[in-house]
Amino acid sequence: MCGIVGYVGPRKAYPILLKGLYRLEYRGYDSAGLALINSSLNMYKTHGKVSDLENSLRDKDLEGTIGIAHTRWATHGEPNDINAHPHFSPTKKLAIIHNGIIENYSSLKEELINRGYTFQSDTDTEVLIHLIEDIQVNEKVDLFEAVRIALNQIFGAYAIVIISQDHPDKLIAAKKGSPLVIGLGEDEFFIASDAAPIVEYTKNVVYLNDEEVATVNRQGELKIKTIRNQEKTPYIQKLELQLSAIEKSGFPHFMLKEIYEQPRSIKDSMRGRLNAAKGIVSLGGIIDYEQKFITARRIIIIACGTSWHAGMVGEYLFEDLARIPVEVEYASEFRYRNPIIYEDDLVVAISQSGETADTLAAIELAKSKGATIIGICNVVGSSIARVTHAGSYTHAGPEIGVASTKAFTSQVTLLTLMALSIADKKGIISKSRFYQLLSEMEAIPAKVEKTLQLNDYLLDISKVFHAAKNFLYLGRGYNFPVALEGALKLKEISYIHAEGYPAAEMKHGPIALIDEEMPVVVIATKKGAYDKVLSNIQEVKARKGIIIAIVTEGDKAVNKLADYTIEIPETDEIFVPIIASIPLQLLSYHIAVLRGCNVDQPRNLAKSVTVE
Repeated sequence: MCGIVGYVGPRKAYPILLKGLYRLEYRGYDSAGLALINSSLNMYKTHGKVSDLENSLRDKDLEGTIGIAHTRWATHGEPNDINAHPHFSPTKKLAIIHNGIIENYSSLKEELINRGYTFQSDTDTEVLIHLIEDIQVNEKVDLFEAVRIALNQIFGAYAIVIISQDHPDKLIAAKKGSPLVIGLGEDEFFIASDAAPIVEYTKNVVYLNDEEVATVNRQGELKIKTIRNQEKTPYIQKLELQLSAIEKSGFPHFMLKEIYEQPRSIKDSMRGRLNAAKGIVSLGGIIDYEQKFITARRIIIIACGTSWHAGMVGEYLFEDLARIPVEVEYASEFRYRNPIIYEDDLVVAISQSGETADTLAAIELAKSKGATIIGICNVVGSSIARVTHAGSYTHAGPEIGVASTKAFTSQVTLLTLMALSIADKKGIISKSRFYQLLSEMEAIPAKVEKTLQLNDYLLDISKVFHAAKNFLYLGRGYNFPVALEGALKLKEISYIHAEGYPAAEMKHGPIALIDEEMPVVVIATKKGAYDKVLSNIQEVKARKGIIIAIVTEGDKAVNKLADYTIEIPETDEIFVPIIASIPLQLLSYHIAVLRGCNVDQPRNLAKSVTVE
C-alpha cells in the first residue's frame, strides 16, 4: 500500500518521478504528491489520482535533479490535499514520504505538541518528520543520525524516503515491514516501493532489510546502517523483471491482460518442476524440507484474500492426495487467536507480493513457536521470501491489476505440485494415478487457453446481469473455494454484493435470498458431488432463481436446468479450480467494465497490503 519513488542523479527528476507514480498507482490512488529541489525545496500534492497531480503541475517550475514522490492509500487521515504526501518538517527544510503505520504516533505527537510544535495534517507521517528534525536540531547530529535515532523510538511499519534542502545531493531511506528497493545507476540512484519504476533505468538493485537506513548521493555512494548503528554491506541483485511485463501490451486493462497471461503463467509455475514422461515433480526451493512435509503432524496454511482461497484449495489437495491434516487460517486472525502451534507443524504462508503485513506477522509468531515455515510468493526478494525457512516462487510475473487473477491460478498450481510430490514420496498415491495426474497437469495450460475462447460469450452474459444488485456463488468440494474466489472477484471490482457458499449450505440460510432477480453461479462440473449439485440447482430453480452454471463440456443434465451454461474442458477433479476460475474472472471483469468501474484500481483497495 502506498507507492514511493525517489531519484537523485544527473537527469531531470520530475519525469522519472511521475512515470514511477503511474507504475505504482496500483499500490494506492487516494492522493499523490512530490517534492523537488531546484533553488529551494518545493512541494506539490493533491487529492485524487496521479493524473490529477500531473494536471495540477502544468504551470509549475519542475526543474531539479533530485526529488521524491508518493501515491497514497489512506490510513491515518482522510484522503485530501493536506493529508497527501510528502510532508514538511516544521522549518520546511525536510520532506518525507512514508508507507506503513507508526503505531505510537499519538503519544509522540502529544509530546511534540507539549514542546510547542503544531501539525497541519492528521497523518502519523508528519509526526515522524517533526521528530526527526527535533532530534537533528536538539541533539546537534547530522540528518542520517537523526533518522537513525528517531526510528529507534518508532513502533510499527515504515518505508520512508527523506529529502533535505540543506543537502541537495542526498536522499535518506529506511524500512521496516514495508518494502523498499534501491536501483543503482551511474552516479544516480532510484528508490521505490517495488521494482516497477526502476526496471527502465537499471537492473542492479539493493533490497533494504528491516531496520536498515540507507543514504545515497549523486556521487554514486550508497551507505547502509541498521538503526542500532551497525554498518552493512549492500548486497546487489539483478532484476529479472522485463519492462514489457508491466505495460498493458494493447489490452484495455491490466486485469484483462493478466487473465490472458494465465496459460503462460501456469506453465511458468510448472517449468523445471514437472516432467510427466519421467514421473518427476521436483521443487528445488523446498527439497531440503521434504522430510518435514512427510512427517508433519499437520500443515497450517496462512494467507489473506485471494491467497486464502488458494490455500483452501491447498487444504483439499494435501488432505486428499498426501493425507496430511490441514488448517487454513486468515493470517489477520491467526496471530491474535493465541493459536496452538507445535514444533513439528509445517506452516505454509501464501502471498502474491510477499509483503502482506498480516501474513508476515503470523509467520513471526509461528517461527517463535518453533514451526517450520514454507513460503509461496510471486515477488523475488520479497520479505516473506527472506524470513521463511524455505519456499517456492510462483513465477507468475508482475501482477499490476489489484484483483488477483494469474496469482491465484499460479498459487494453486504450485500447491498442486507440492501435494503431488509429497503424496508420491509418502507412497500414498499409486504410480498409475500419479503418472495420470502429471500428464493431465501438463495439459492444463492448453485447456486454460481453450477456456479463454469463451470471452465473447461471457461478455454477452455480463450484458444481461451487469445491473444486478446481488450474486450467489455455489460450489462443493474442490469447487467451494472457487465459489468464494468468484464472489470476491465480482464484489471487489464491480461493487456488486456477492457471496460464495458451499452448495449444500444454501439451505441453511442463503436460500431465503433467492428470487427471480437473484443470479446464482454454480460450479457444476462432472466430478466430485455432481449429483448433489444437480439437486442444489433444482432447489434454486424451484424458487425462481437464475442459474449460471459452469459445466464440463458436453454436459446435458445441467444444460436442461440452467438458464446459462459455460462449458469448460474436462479435467481431473483436482485441476478444476484452475480452469473453472477463468470464466469467473472474465465474468467479473466484463460486468465491472459495463458498470463503468475502474477494474485495475477499484475503490478503497490497493494491491500490496503492507499495513495491518
